[in-house]
Amino acid sequence: MSTTDRVDQLLQPISERILLEKYARGDERAPHAIRERVARALARVESDPATWTPVFLAAQERGLIMAGRINAAAGTERRSTWINCFVQPVGDSVSGHDADGVPGIYVALQQATETMRLGGGVGYDFSRLRPRGALVGGTGAEASGPVSYMRVFDRSCATVVSAGARRGAQMAILRCDHPDILDFIQAKDQAGELTHFNLSVAVTDSLIEAVIDDQDFALVHRQPPTPALARSLDAFQRADGLWVYRTLPARRLWDAIMASTYDHGEPGVFFVDRVNADNNLAYCETIAATNPCAEEPLPPYGCCCLASINLAALVEAPFTAHAAFDWDGLGRLVEVGVRMLDDVLEATPWPIPEQAAEARSKRRIGLGLLGLGDALIMLGLRYDSPAARELAAAIARRMRDTAYRASIALARERGPFPLFDAEPYLASGFASRLPDEIRDAIRRDGIRNSHLLSVAPTGTISLAFADNASNGIEPAYSWFYQRRVRERDGGWTTHQVEDHAFRCYRALHDLTDQPADETVTRLPTAFVSALEISAQDHALMVAAIQPYVDAAISKTVNIPTDYPFADFKDLYLDAWRAGVKSLATFRPNPITGSLLSAAKPSPEIPADAVEDLVQSDPDRRVRLERLPEITLNSVRWPSRPRLTAGNPAWTFMVRHPGGSRFAVFVGHLENETPYPFEVWVTGEPPRGLAALAKTLSHDMYSSDRAWLKLKLLALMRTSGDDAFALPMPPDGELVPVPSIVSGFARLVHYRCEALGTFDALDGSPVKDALFSPKEPKTGPDGTLSWTVDIENPATGDDAVLFLKELVLPDGQRRPYSVWLSGEYPRVLDGLCKSLSYDMRVIDTAWIGRKLRKLLNFEEPQGDFLAPAPGDRRQRRYPSTVAYIATLMIHRYRTLGLLDDDGYPVASIGVIEKPQQVPVLTSAPGLVFGSRCPECGALAVVRIDGCQRCRACGWIGDCG
Repeated sequence: MSTTDRVDQLLQPISERILLEKYARGDERAPHAIRERVARALARVESDPATWTPVFLAAQERGLIMAGRINAAAGTERRSTWINCFVQPVGDSVSGHDADGVPGIYVALQQATETMRLGGGVGYDFSRLRPRGALVGGTGAEASGPVSYMRVFDRSCATVVSAGARRGAQMAILRCDHPDILDFIQAKDQAGELTHFNLSVAVTDSLIEAVIDDQDFALVHRQPPTPALARSLDAFQRADGLWVYRTLPARRLWDAIMASTYDHGEPGVFFVDRVNADNNLAYCETIAATNPCAEEPLPPYGCCCLASINLAALVEAPFTAHAAFDWDGLGRLVEVGVRMLDDVLEATPWPIPEQAAEARSKRRIGLGLLGLGDALIMLGLRYDSPAARELAAAIARRMRDTAYRASIALARERGPFPLFDAEPYLASGFASRLPDEIRDAIRRDGIRNSHLLSVAPTGTISLAFADNASNGIEPAYSWFYQRRVRERDGGWTTHQVEDHAFRCYRALHDLTDQPADETVTRLPTAFVSALEISAQDHALMVAAIQPYVDAAISKTVNIPTDYPFADFKDLYLDAWRAGVKSLATFRPNPITGSLLSAAKPSPEIPADAVEDLVQSDPDRRVRLERLPEITLNSVRWPSRPRLTAGNPAWTFMVRHPGGSRFAVFVGHLENETPYPFEVWVTGEPPRGLAALAKTLSHDMYSSDRAWLKLKLLALMRTSGDDAFALPMPPDGELVPVPSIVSGFARLVHYRCEALGTFDALDGSPVKDALFSPKEPKTGPDGTLSWTVDIENPATGDDAVLFLKELVLPDGQRRPYSVWLSGEYPRVLDGLCKSLSYDMRVIDTAWIGRKLRKLLNFEEPQGDFLAPAPGDRRQRRYPSTVAYIATLMIHRYRTLGLLDDDGYPVASIGVIEKPQQVPVLTSAPGLVFGSRCPECGALAVVRIDGCQRCRACGWIGDCG
């Protein structure tokens, strides 16, 4: 028995646990039992099950690993699909089918929900959906755009997940020329948005060529914009019938995609034209989407029928001068693997009949590999060497040729796939590169499966069935790490998880009793981990294998935090030039939430098992690595300017079907150019809207127009329980908005655009002063929140306030996000969203000023008694909003960031302080006032019924 075989038989405790939790059924306790069940289930499809059962079992024992869904469901009583993923078509209609017969949004949602209910992940192309602002012909209304409907799919997925045992996975794709592409790129910038989606942009060759040639690029759709939008955008209809919504420099769009990917790992890039040009079935299908991990570009209703061959198991005499790769063994596993996957298509339950019809008409399968990184190490080759890429390409080529020959043999036995047409098939990009003898055999005998090869990520099955061999074509991320798993009694068990090649090396050299970290110092040079490999060498491995894979390859290019953005952009362009079909990158950074205070992270932990993982102490918080270089004095006015001659204001009346009637006022100044400087609401607005307007006015006081736009766009995306159709100016066209907050922000944004506020955005000093431009994601390990109960009997509010916290590079704890849960006016969600941005300005003077403005915020019949934070004495507060501001200031005080009155303990100068009027204590008849909440001077007096500060001009309840 070889060293590798001995190691495989001695399962790591964590491997055994994952095996039992994810795949074992009934009395199964070892891989052999699961493999035997799968072998029997697939052999039932054969005419002679007794002959094929031992063949199928032997192949699995030697290194053929079926996909997770097959191992979990095959041969069981569960009605669960054996297919990992599907692509669901989505048409441009709300119900029924669109003009091309594609299922409308809610039909597609129902089909996708049924697919996820049976365990399948789903990918979608949302490009058919008309953009935001497009004309809805049946109602004359304005479309809300694909991103709004993606949220509907996201919530449905969350509901299905909550009812089932398998975490849902979805992929959303939008073409790079869709008019809403910029909204799509930024769709996950806010915490909690689209958490059950991966995002990827379908990048066309025309965009890449325009980027390289520094040309403009048109954003187009076949549906027209509303007349008002067409006028504002100068939209026009091209000769091909498509409407050009706008034209922008291709480089600007490319940089937007790359910047988002650089910042937080999404969206991925899917080279859609490359995929279709290389498609064996280009004569009868068009591909527009992929499965959630992007290794399978699929047509509508297409599926991922997957298995992988463990290359590490095929290395003979590892770590010796006689180390060799078992080429004959690889061939035998490929032949059996093709047959087993073809049988899966017959045996699996199908969530919906359209998927069964699609699969059986083309019989697409995806045989891949895993353990490449470990196999190279065991053969003495560095992953980033030319020799390693040459060997990997040779393995992929042998798999291709053997798989196609095996499928030809199946065609002779069972017949070719029903849509097979020899000449157009052989003329396709991929099939045209096959060896002549294989092409001749296809022309003569046909082929059973239209596609045969796909390299998927294999985190869970690698851990459970391959002793944690390296994932897919990835190199190992770490040689060992600690994993803590929660037990049913609430306690924790810690497991050391080791890479398979590392375990084999230790066993071969009798080092198993030595601490793992000591072994690391003695490893041969072939042991090179993912983070030790350059981005270019990661991408070169994909390029080496892709020519021999008829589908695509799941590959994550790991790059360091300080990797230059200019080089990052070029990485994707180089991948396109090299013929890669898709690419994803991972760069540790604050926004992804990957930099939690954690020990040795490892992406080889499967995504559907990370809920058991805790990698650090229980008092964990998100940790940021670096802070921004701030720009000082970013605020134009610290409070409302004194306007002795008055100022003009724009007014708009809002009538909500729920009963709210209120007017929105946007005041502006007329200096060299008009500039909005305040917004307020009067009448009968929903509770909390006036508070939001008050804080937004102080954003307007800033000279930072880009900051104001960022705030308004974020508020326009706020959902609530009060969606309605808003008659937008100037002509009253009805626009569906997801909440009153969204409608309010849309009106303010409209007025700002009318004043030309956003015509020239020359940088954003306030945004640049954010310690995290986007809300850091916590990842599965979470972060601590400070929470407090709020109960206002006068209004019926009964909620919990949450302040999520992180740790800055200097060790300082900072709140960075505020949320409410429970019973409260949903308008306050908009206030929380706005304040969350303010909390991330590095100078606490900014959030302090915002909160002080809310301390005296009153609501009619909204005052109540509540325990004061810190001393628990009952005090009266004028509103729930005022109490929230008090609580937040208290938390900042306990962290040493603000004083009792909400002023910064140590201001760093981002916010320009108001000019102080000196107080002359010797002046006769001087009247001292109370302390100003704005500037701190003892100069607040009551004049004409209003509180005013004689020092800075602050106006209290009246301003």
